Amino acid sequence: MTRPIVAIVGATATGKSAVGLALAHLLGADDAPGAEIVNADSMQFYRGMDIGTAKLPVDERRGVAHHQLDTLDVIEDASVAHFQESARADIAAIHGRGLRTVVVGGSGLYLRALLDRFDFPGTDPQVRARLEARVVAEGPGILHRELAALDPRAAAKIHPRNAKRIVRALEIIEVAGDYTSSLPRHEYESPAIQIALELPYEALDERIAARVDRMWADGLVDEVKCLVNGGLREGVTARRAVGYAETLAHLDGELDGVEARELIKRNTRRLARKQDRWFRPDPRVYWIPAPADEADVERAARDALALVRTLEP
Repeated sequence: MTRPIVAIVGATATGKSAVGLALAHLLGADDAPGAEIVNADSMQFYRGMDIGTAKLPVDERRGVAHHQLDTLDVIEDASVAHFQESARADIAAIHGRGLRTVVVGGSGLYLRALLDRFDFPGTDPQVRARLEARVVAEGPGILHRELAALDPRAAAKIHPRNAKRIVRALEIIEVAGDYTSSLPRHEYESPAIQIALELPYEALDERIAARVDRMWADGLVDEVKCLVNGGLREGVTARRAVGYAETLAHLDGELDGVEARELIKRNTRRLARKQDRWFRPDPRVYWIPAPADEADVERAARDALALVRTLEP
């Protein structure tokens, strides 16, 4: 029997990457990792988006293979359907090598698509093109109000300015007749254990502030300048990422350095709360205290391992 996939999930800045890495080693023996990691942070798919996404550098991965990192250029659009297919292929290959899979990330829809039974509704390029043209001409707010009239539950889950998701929801409704019923059910495709890292908001906000200041000092502005040369401004998804959108505004003279950092902090706090609210209603998610600091990572990983040992068949 294939042992369950272990997913380390939760809000940004709770320490998921570090805990997932430590857990991969604890699942092995004689300091050899017993697992490989599959990334489920949609912004870490992008090559060159390293500092602003807190991507774990190669020399800090302690010999643990990582998958679904650096798979896209910044001008490309991330696709949940493509991620589902390629990440599931990674997992099958990992299990074929006799190792376990640790999925790490906080992008809720990508995690659900990977872990749960989720068949994607059909697409219609003509319908999508028409809706995208309307977004440009009329703005996303009008289309969001149309979505609210057609499917209030769907509209409540999509931000009124998230043009990409609004267009996709309206496309699904037009092609398939319904959006909400197309969402994944709380039913695993393969056995899995989800473990979320929990940190009180006050502590999380302090950690976010410190991390943003560190990213800025580590060269986020220079990183964004390089990505602009690679087409960041033309990218649909990457240029809107928290940390990158605000830094682009700084480079355009719309924000000074202090204003840009404060806006990144505010938007990261909002993202963290949105991620937390995504995982809270899922009854299959087990919560453990996030590491208080780097010295506490091993404790959190051992807590996760104890849960795995208790829950797996």
